[in-house]
Amino acid sequence: MTLPEGWKFGSALDVASRKGNTVTFKPIDYLNLIDSPIYAGKYYKRLDIGSKKSPPVHMNIVADEPKYLEVTPEQHQILRNLVVQMGKLYGAYHFDHYEFLFSLSDKMSGKGLEHSRSSENGRGADFFTDWKLTRRNDLLAHKFNHSWDGKYRRGKLHATPDFMVPMNDQLMWVYEGQTQFYGNVIAVRAGLEDKKTGFAKLAGVAAAYDMNRPGLQSWRNIQDTTNDPTIAQRAPRPYRNWQGSEDYYSGGQLIWLAVDGKMRQLSGNKHNLDDFARAFYGMHPGAWDINTYTAEDVYATLNKIVPYDWKSFLRKRLDGHGNLADGLELEGWKLVYTSEPDEGLKAMMHGPDGNFTYSVGFSSSKDGDLYDVRWNGPAYKAGLAPGMKIISVNGTEYSPGAMKQAIKDAKGNDKPIELMVKNFDEYSTLHVDYHEGLKYPSLQRIKGKPDYLSELYAPK
Repeated sequence: MTLPEGWKFGSALDVASRKGNTVTFKPIDYLNLIDSPIYAGKYYKRLDIGSKKSPPVHMNIVADEPKYLEVTPEQHQILRNLVVQMGKLYGAYHFDHYEFLFSLSDKMSGKGLEHSRSSENGRGADFFTDWKLTRRNDLLAHKFNHSWDGKYRRGKLHATPDFMVPMNDQLMWVYEGQTQFYGNVIAVRAGLEDKKTGFAKLAGVAAAYDMNRPGLQSWRNIQDTTNDPTIAQRAPRPYRNWQGSEDYYSGGQLIWLAVDGKMRQLSGNKHNLDDFARAFYGMHPGAWDINTYTAEDVYATLNKIVPYDWKSFLRKRLDGHGNLADGLELEGWKLVYTSEPDEGLKAMMHGPDGNFTYSVGFSSSKDGDLYDVRWNGPAYKAGLAPGMKIISVNGTEYSPGAMKQAIKDAKGNDKPIELMVKNFDEYSTLHVDYHEGLKYPSLQRIKGKPDYLSELYAPK
């Protein structure tokens, strides 16, 4: 590979030699060559974030400008904590070295793709320079977790012999569902997120399956979404809440939360999902081949740790239409809706909040462009649909603040909220019959029950 003058790069590929700007890599088998991308740039920094017990782990950062490469000692330590906490969870590493490929850019942000010994991660340019805001995400933890779950241990039908054979994704509720679970948990344990933010995210997921996934409560189930992208395209879709799309991620997260709570309940808190993680993914330290499994292997491993009918427990949630948020109660908490966002949710809000999903039933931009409308919710019944633009609310120019006030004013009376909307080139006035006030999801302790959730999120 020949780089532009002055550029540097990061990759899981091992270097054999360098001559000027040309790099020659050591030979590697074809599948792992494909699995080893390169990030390169003019503005580059490499951080050592490995622990005393781990193989080498590095953060390879490319940025839009040099100022975005500045990393404080506190930030560096939190990145180290990520490696430490993942090591304590699994007890073994499945790479000889690991390279985070991290782009801090307003031109190529939003990337996330896992590999056995590296991961592609993209965030806005100010990830480190606006730390209090941008640290509140679990991307790095999620992608790192895939080195164990998804790359090393992989569903038997998902692990195809070559690129000519289509993958079977029926076990994505493990591959992505459990990674979604641990991505959130490990981000908090490491300090990439604080506990309040982690709980607020979990409340948002629970609320989605309590109120904003009506399709998953009627015609579709989590197992069926492993067939995506049959109708999904990894982008917001009109009425996604009714269609369902890749719900094996967040729905899977709630399923694994229920497994953790049930393991703690059955064993008197002697065992939890961390024990499963170590048993299922922590074997053969240093191996980075592919170790396949079936659903029966998952049930059997759980049963060895805590004897129970885990197959029925999981299949009920994967194949049915019940309440996926019931795991919160097992952990000693419950989902509630408050008239004001809690501290964790406030910390995640960026600019004007146009999310009224759990009250009138829509989310919008600050200018009134409708993103999604909750199927069969108050806004839906009034005639609002994704793609419309709200021009005014109760005769006042639309803004999230004006909408909030209208919802407050309508509480406890029978006067509907009046919205003027634009649909293509047509204008109309719609009336939303809603009178229950603002609603924001939050988690609340259940008196008299052990607080297993705080134990789950505590650093090890």
